[in-house]
Amino acid sequence: MAMGKYSRVDGRKSSNYCSTISMVAFVALCLVGVWMFMSSSVVPGQSSVVPASQESATSQGKQSTVENTKGFEDSSGDMPEGSSKEGESTENPNTGNQSDLQDDDKVTETQTETDSNPAGEENQVEKSQEDGDGKKEDENSGEAGSNTDSEEKENASGEKSESDEGEKTTTDSSENKNDSETEGGSGEKSESDEGEKSTEEGENKDVSETEGNSSESNEGSQGKDKAVEVFPAGAQSELLNETSTQNGAWSTQAAESQKEKSSQSPSDVKQDGQAWKVCNTTAGPDYIPCLDNWKAIRKLSSTKHYEHRERHCPDEAPTCLVPVPEGYKQSIKWPKSRDKIWYYNVPHTKLAEVKGHQNWVKVSGEYLTFPGGGTQFKHGALHYIDFIQESLPDIAWGKRTRVILDVGCGVASFGGYLFERDVLAMSFAPKDEHEAQVQFALERGIPATLAVMGTKRLPFPGYVFDVVHCARCRVPWHIEGGKLLLELNRVLRPGGYFVWSATPVYQKLEEDVGIWEEMTKLTKAMCWELVVIKKDTLNGVGAAIYRKPMSNECYNQRTKNEPPLCKESDDPNAAWNVPLEACMHKVPGDESLRGSNWPEQWPKRLENPPYWLKSQVGVYGKPGQEDFAADYKHWKNVVSQSYLNGMGINWSSVRNVMDMRAVYGGFAAALKDLQVWVMNVVPIDSPDTLPIIYERGLFGMYHDWCQSFNTYPRTFDVLHADHLLSVVKKRCSLVGLVVEVDRILRPGGKLIVRDNVETITEVESLAKSMNWDIRMIYSKEGEGLLCVQKTMWRPKEAELITSAIM
Repeated sequence: MAMGKYSRVDGRKSSNYCSTISMVAFVALCLVGVWMFMSSSVVPGQSSVVPASQESATSQGKQSTVENTKGFEDSSGDMPEGSSKEGESTENPNTGNQSDLQDDDKVTETQTETDSNPAGEENQVEKSQEDGDGKKEDENSGEAGSNTDSEEKENASGEKSESDEGEKTTTDSSENKNDSETEGGSGEKSESDEGEKSTEEGENKDVSETEGNSSESNEGSQGKDKAVEVFPAGAQSELLNETSTQNGAWSTQAAESQKEKSSQSPSDVKQDGQAWKVCNTTAGPDYIPCLDNWKAIRKLSSTKHYEHRERHCPDEAPTCLVPVPEGYKQSIKWPKSRDKIWYYNVPHTKLAEVKGHQNWVKVSGEYLTFPGGGTQFKHGALHYIDFIQESLPDIAWGKRTRVILDVGCGVASFGGYLFERDVLAMSFAPKDEHEAQVQFALERGIPATLAVMGTKRLPFPGYVFDVVHCARCRVPWHIEGGKLLLELNRVLRPGGYFVWSATPVYQKLEEDVGIWEEMTKLTKAMCWELVVIKKDTLNGVGAAIYRKPMSNECYNQRTKNEPPLCKESDDPNAAWNVPLEACMHKVPGDESLRGSNWPEQWPKRLENPPYWLKSQVGVYGKPGQEDFAADYKHWKNVVSQSYLNGMGINWSSVRNVMDMRAVYGGFAAALKDLQVWVMNVVPIDSPDTLPIIYERGLFGMYHDWCQSFNTYPRTFDVLHADHLLSVVKKRCSLVGLVVEVDRILRPGGKLIVRDNVETITEVESLAKSMNWDIRMIYSKEGEGLLCVQKTMWRPKEAELITSAIM
């Protein structure tokens, strides 16, 4: 009995002892599991970009579960639906129906094991309930404990196979929540609720929520998803890397322009944690480094030719952040933005005071409204647009005429309403000639850029615009040998039209009559045919429409060489910082050359390779037309399967897009069915493919990304950089370029970067240091994909930019 008694007591002690050992072991296993989870991002063969994204995802406290990852594929898989490779992790059965889930503020990091996804699956970005997961964990802690051992063993055994693939993806699918916060939930007024006032408390909430993201430390839950393939497989993967910029017949804009000008006469990277400062300048929230360099402007010997409106870039790109206007709100969505914008986003009223009677812009409470008028079309742009086509049916808006240049655009209502006729207008005007006119246009969602017809060529290639339009653009075309009109002749396509709606056309004042006589002499000498002069009785204005010749016959028959023909060595495509000359370029005579024939009608010209590519080798080394087709196929695949569905971008909120390194314009072409427009930028050190972009009915301009872009701050919703940053950082500061991206991107806007892993890591680090949200990051075989979102965060400390003080 005694032995039995003590035996029974010892048994209890043994039981307690075993329980204690079990608990210790359980806790130890949990710690090991946490350690494995935290260290799983640093897997042999995996890029260093992964742990940075994991840290960002955790610190920002946002969660998304990517259930089906087909949306990240650039090329479709070839596996039957529902099949999976051996050892492939299966979907989480507890994810539930997407319609039953709500937004959360956590991020799920998904490690993938295979390179393809079952075909036919739709990408779904699921949102977990806001506090439901935490409560369920508390209620089911016992069940969780019983399953921990087996889960940790699975993780341990699966770690090696995952590391062999070397892939990782982080996505943030809280896009809808972010959009609702920035447009309504954070105190910003929805466009449909026009009668409601957005409160100051709501604005403060938006900023505090954004800043608070960096201090939250909610852990993201780890999910098991099917394979993710962000980059194209097979032959298409070649398109991720550009061949030599001097491939075949392709020269660069830098080489072209430098040659033309001569014929006429390493940086520190800001690390994560380094303090940022706000730019202290005279322009304040509207600071444009290359146009607000007052130190250089004060040194100009003359401003007769608008030299003070041209680009004067500082010696070093600024590394401070431009402030956001007080009261700034998420921009109103297109198409409502065409008619009204938030006053505090562009708080300028001078233009409303000066031009309000012409229906340019009016102040209406917390809005600036745009009735759609202009100096020449007070009764609306659509009537004026139809008046032009009625005057000359051959204009054929949206068919023969697709891409036009609008000189001295005002608030760009003409270009804004041309969208209804399937026409793209590149509108431009100088900075501050009419206060914030281009800024108004861009805030409205209408394409526009800052430029001036002064002493240098416009940043466009030759023979690319179907129509050039000037409605009271206040440009003295006839002076100095017609130098400025000859610049329009350079960019106007042979057979294209110049629409001139100005007082000399229809008024009989002495000054107007004199200008008309001079213009008549000049246009005849340029071999332009005056096709029609027509009076618009409703608006009380008139328009003269001229046609540029399609051949050199008229040039050869002139008795005087005035204006003179340009030298044979003068390249009409050379446009970057090239001085203007009063000469005319001949029309291409060879049928195989660009400009000898009119492009196909829209929309056929978008998809079909230009006829003149037959004789050229493409940028990627294939025959020109084959190269073009492969590029278009690639970007259609990327956009449809990855960008539209797999990045959490709400494209209904996107209007202004920029492709920072366009090649053939394939990215822009793939977005043709969306209500967006794309500014295609061809860097000056890349193959000069901008003429191809115009030929297919798109538009763009040249630029040097070591300098600031000619646009106001906060003007683009999405910036796309495909293998650009790794090239730029060889010539200048990557920090300066990222700061420029921050300047031109709207709060809430997205930056998509495709580049090598080293560059992706640097950009991610800089984005985190500016408190941007890391929406998605992916790496494979040395290549990476990053999507980040700009927030409202601004530093507290200011930096005085002495060159930008008047």
